[in-house]
Parts: sequence; C-alpha cells; structure tokens
Amino acid sequence: MRAIWKGSITFGLVNVPISVYSATESHDLRLHQVHDADGGRIRYQRRCEVCGEPVEWDHINKAFDDGDRTVVITDDELSELPTEKSREIEILQFVPSDQVDPVMMAKTYYLAPASTSAKSYALLRRTLEETDRTAIVSFTLRQRTQLGALRVREDVMLLQTLLWDDEVREPDFAGVDKDVRISAKELEMSQALVENFSGDFDPSEYTDEYQAQLRTLVEAKLEQGETVDTEETFGTDREEGEEAEVLDLMEALRRSVSAAKEKKSGSSGSGSGSGSGSGSTASSSSTKKSGPPAKDEEKKPAPKKKTAATTRKKTASKKTA
Repeated sequence: MRAIWKGSITFGLVNVPISVYSATESHDLRLHQVHDADGGRIRYQRRCEVCGEPVEWDHINKAFDDGDRTVVITDDELSELPTEKSREIEILQFVPSDQVDPVMMAKTYYLAPASTSAKSYALLRRTLEETDRTAIVSFTLRQRTQLGALRVREDVMLLQTLLWDDEVREPDFAGVDKDVRISAKELEMSQALVENFSGDFDPSEYTDEYQAQLRTLVEAKLEQGETVDTEETFGTDREEGEEAEVLDLMEALRRSVSAAKEKKSGSSGSGSGSGSGSGSTASSSSTKKSGPPAKDEEKKPAPKKKTAATTRKKTASKKTA
C-alpha cells in the first residue's frame, strides 16, 4: 500500500504522527466507450472555447464565475491557503459512537503510526476502544476542508470523511408519511420472516453478482467472439420482458417464511433465498455466497433496533416484504 498523505493527529498538546492509506478500492471491471460501427475508441479532448485549441493539464487553472465576472485561481494560489498547508487532523470532540449517523459517512482511510509514534498511536486507539467514543475531527485533504470521524477497526484507526450537515438532504417526497394500515397478522408474518433470515453478518459471504456475470461475458466474448450466445453462457431461458408472478402481500409473506424455513432445515444452498414483497419478486446485484445456513439453532430475542453507529457495508441481497 502507498501512503496518500502524511501528517499528525492532534488533541490538546498530544501529537500522533500518522500516514494515511485508502482503505477501500473498486472491484468493478473498467469499460470504455467505442464507436458501434467500427469499434474505434471514443476519446474526449479538453478544448479551449476561445482559441479552439486542445489544452494540456499543465495549462489548466480553476475559475469561479458569478454570472458577471470570472475569477481565475491558480494551483499555486490554492496551495498557499492556510488550511491547505496544514498537515494536521485536529480532534474537535469525542462523542458517543452511536451519535454518528451512517448517512453522513463517505470515504474511508486507514491511519498508520509513524515510526516515532507507536506509543501515542496505541494510547489513542485503546482510549477510543475502552471509552466507546468516536473522535470528530477536522482536516484538509485534496483542496477540501473535511469533517471526519476517527474510530477503531481491528486494532487500526480509521478516518471516515463525513458530509457536512447541509449536504444531507431531507427526505422530501410523497409516500413516507402516508397512513398505511398494517394488520397484526402481517406484522407477525413479517417479523417471522426477519427471524428466519437472521444471522451474523459476514461480508466475505457475499459477492457482486453483476461484476461476476460481466467478467463471464467478457471472457466468453474473448473466447468465442461476437457470436457468443448469452442464454447458453448464463444458462437462462427466461424470455425478455417476462415478469415475475404478482402475489398478494400475505401470500408472499407466507411463501417467503416457508421457503426460509425449508432452506434452513434441509439445505445448505446458495444462501441467496427468495424474498417477496410489495406484490412482486425481485433480485439484486449482490448475492450471498454458498455456505452453511445461518446459525439460528438457539432461540434469539426479538431483533433490536439498530443504532446510527452501524456503518454502511457492501450492499447485499435485499428481501422486502
């Protein structure tokens, strides 16, 4: 791994030198655009609308236009801003971990101790663990002042950038506050379905089905050329436009609970069970890997309400009711 930034964590008079590493990476297969007639690659040029000439990155500056005037700002001027010069991650406050709303979280970074900071790094990490606190921090990275959350994951400190309060939109759309009648039986069946799908979360059990199928398609076309048969490649005979069977909500719940019980009791299947809801069946691009059924031999208590401390994970197959 290569460090993308070096600086220090500061709170009070304590200084913890650290290096910052990207904690995530994309596994998506990269595709580019081509002309459908001859396969020629489509490329875009940065062209000046005044002189009409292509412009290299070395000759591109940034500018702000208020409608009447334009202010050009050079990279040298940006680098002289006081916050841009700062190499500190300043701890502003320690807050209960469940007060950090996951909707605010964005990019995640690992923080590694510098060779001279092993003890101070370990002290801050252990303090966060034992007090169950998350540190709210401020720092500047890539010409942006950012708010962040500093917490611990598997003996490593994580820095997660947070959206500013005015960047989180209010849910202003119809339907949420609509008065919908839910019967006691529907709620009971829905909770039974939740119980049958309950288990411990293991991210390694899930795969990105879309990317796996995309890679299969690419490999098939490399081997067979343009004559590849997608139905034969993916083993599906479902006709285009075929719709899933529409079910009554209660019937969908009954079938889902029954299928979940059968799957847990007699099969170690793919783990991607079929959930039905809102009158139709659905599938997603993220599927659970093959493996033993979830551990549920012991009677579990009713599911507890999740707190805001739950961080967003890789999207898994959703079973709606």
